[in-house]
Amino acid sequence: MKVRVGLSQISPTLGDLDRNIEIFRKAVAQAQEKGLELLIFPELGLTGYFLKDMVPAVAQLRSSRLLKEMKAISQKLSLVVGLVEESRDHCFYNSAFYLEGGEILHIHRKLYLPTYGMFDEQRYLARGKKVRAFETRFGRACMLICEDAWHPSTVYVASQDGAELLFIPSSSPGRGVEGGHDLAITRTWEGMNRIYALLFSQFCFFVNRVGYEDGVSFWGGSEVVDPKGEVQAKGPYFDEAFVEAEIDLQEVRRARISSPTLRDEDLGLTIRELQRIRKAQEAT
Repeated sequence: MKVRVGLSQISPTLGDLDRNIEIFRKAVAQAQEKGLELLIFPELGLTGYFLKDMVPAVAQLRSSRLLKEMKAISQKLSLVVGLVEESRDHCFYNSAFYLEGGEILHIHRKLYLPTYGMFDEQRYLARGKKVRAFETRFGRACMLICEDAWHPSTVYVASQDGAELLFIPSSSPGRGVEGGHDLAITRTWEGMNRIYALLFSQFCFFVNRVGYEDGVSFWGGSEVVDPKGEVQAKGPYFDEAFVEAEIDLQEVRRARISSPTLRDEDLGLTIRELQRIRKAQEAT
């Protein structure tokens, strides 16, 4: 089965929902004109990233008019969308929504909220508590948001839960300039994406935003990596782009036949050793 996928490498305006919704609508129209089946947006693509005290103003309940519009669009085009979610008890989450067939199929709330250096997420947002794979019309998928993917345990859990498609919406700022346009952060992300795709025999969809907020630049470089660790499509650095890829879902099967590491994984061993380590840490 082949699937046509779009990565929307956009430059949202901080806190401006109206403008960002228009960007979203234009990307959807472009995807529909091209006959794409799945469209993926970056982390917090509908709100901007460095929101701070604006978090409650831009947050969306699941019953919001905006999400109803997305649900309607998803009847023909499956979507991964990043926004601030407000729960019924008025907690706020950095969330990724997967919408398909007119419904919200899955919501992933960001687990690891960076609060160091230029980052201050945990001051304004609540942490998610779950990693879950879920069924889509393209296969079993999992979503991890930016910093989540810097913890290999999350990708391991997703793999053990049956994920064949890994979506990583991101708002990664440019860091570690080493001369010219080379960034240490770019090399790190690209290395992780290839390793995760190869080791777990899955497709990896990394969608990073561009633009500036508070003098901070976001570097883009969105990409699709296949289960062999090879790049199928790549976005430019620093510029807005609409990246397209046609993937063959049979590549997952072929990769897992060629390298049956998933089959041979000893989950019981992992659980026992982690329990041992946890007990030792609690005893100190």
